[in-house]
Amino acid sequence: MFVRTVDIEYAQSGSTTIAFQVTGEGPPLVWVPGFISHVDMNWESPFYRHGLERVSRFARVATFDKRGTGLSDRSVDFGSLEERMDDIRAVMDAAGFARCVLCGFSEGGPLSILFAATYPERVEKLVVYGSYARLAWAPDYPIGRPDEAAAAYASRVQEQWGTGNVLRHFAQHAPDPDSELRVMSRLERYTATPEMAARIMRHNQLIDVREALPLVSAPSLVIHAAQDPVLSVAHGRYLAERLPNCQRYVELEGDFHVSWRDEHHDLIVDPIEEFVTGQVTSRDDSTERFLTTILFTDIVDSTARAQALGDAAWRSLLDAHDRAATEEVARFRGRLVKFTGDGILVCFDGPARAVRCAQSLVARTRALGLEIRAGVHTGECEARGEDLAGIAVHVAARIMLFAQPDEVIATRTVKDLVDGSGLVFQDRGLQSFKGVLNEIQVFATTA
Repeated sequence: MFVRTVDIEYAQSGSTTIAFQVTGEGPPLVWVPGFISHVDMNWESPFYRHGLERVSRFARVATFDKRGTGLSDRSVDFGSLEERMDDIRAVMDAAGFARCVLCGFSEGGPLSILFAATYPERVEKLVVYGSYARLAWAPDYPIGRPDEAAAAYASRVQEQWGTGNVLRHFAQHAPDPDSELRVMSRLERYTATPEMAARIMRHNQLIDVREALPLVSAPSLVIHAAQDPVLSVAHGRYLAERLPNCQRYVELEGDFHVSWRDEHHDLIVDPIEEFVTGQVTSRDDSTERFLTTILFTDIVDSTARAQALGDAAWRSLLDAHDRAATEEVARFRGRLVKFTGDGILVCFDGPARAVRCAQSLVARTRALGLEIRAGVHTGECEARGEDLAGIAVHVAARIMLFAQPDEVIATRTVKDLVDGSGLVFQDRGLQSFKGVLNEIQVFATTA
């Protein structure tokens, strides 16, 4: 598995230890996370990593876990807003940031607003994404949610925490439900206890920083997705109208709060980069484009298998799957880009090797008692560090979901390129896939 290694450091906020990381070069920037985070797992999270890498290209970024969550001190409560502001100061001091651009995401927004109003000498600029000044309904705040609804939701959070069914509602556009639940359930277990997650949710309903808004002197940028399914865009508009030095409000066309798709991260980061540096780096200039063959695989019914086996047995079986995948990819001269929770993303310079690798991996994993499905497509990709992006990756992921257990599905592009290889294909017809403009003819492959 490719996981970027970044040293974890610890700041002392009174008697509380706060875990943080510093990446990138450029103007100092502190990223204040949403209600939970895990600085070590950020690099494994498909809905977090790309955005963090993008910001780290133009800024020196300090990220941290709030007290009571992630790798920060878990023996303490989540803390008051005053104590959380002390934690930001401790991270800034430990990172050597006298002043910074302060970026608050979701729940991190009101905390950042309050910090900017309280410590103007330490905030160069303020960025708020997908956030709010207050959550609760009030006669003078009709865009809020009723206390009864918030209490019921907090109870569901405590009941469902650890299953993945809480965080999946915060991050949209996952490639498939099984991978989504597996990644989210692991993140839930690593970031907080069920009780802590529910208590944070209840506390969030009490936050109200409206009186701090006119006291923020720092130049501000507010970003919100127009169809954000978690926090109504009305919250973002409210902030933009009342921050006295709001220099720009960006309303993104999109139905996401957090997204698994890199292009959505770019929509968020582009205005941040321009606000911080005065320009947006052309992704065409910095991105390598090339033709390659993409292989996506996925373990069928992984969530049900994990629940049936238990964590320890499932982890052992998943490790065996990962070893088999690594060996088969190496044997067919592919490059293992990353593990995707319960599958792999691989690129090959030859489509026949990609198909044969997929077929071989089907046989290897069947011997382990697992069923996988695979999708193979050849097209233009973008290299983003060690990762890949582009429509070819999206197509491969979509056709993989079309495959049956122990089946390899390929596009017509792949079939045409391997003519004469001895591979046999069965026509599955023209198919429509979510997020793909045109119908694609797909084929099942057999040995």
